[in-house]
Amino acid sequence: MDGRFVGLSAGMALGFAAYFGGFAAFLLVGALGAVGLFLGGWAERDGIDRLRDLVERGRR
Repeated sequence: MDGRFVGLSAGMALGFAAYFGGFAAFLLVGALGAVGLFLGGWAERDGIDRLRDLVERGRR
């Protein structure tokens, strides 16, 4: 995905949350977006393979 599209989508989501839910919803959406960004970056950097290795090691 294009970075501009992702930024636009995140901005729109935060805008809707602020408009319809108030400041608390704005903060919640922003925090959950940051968590999703972190987990997505971790998963892209072979995080899924590392997690699979940990699970396989536990089964042995």
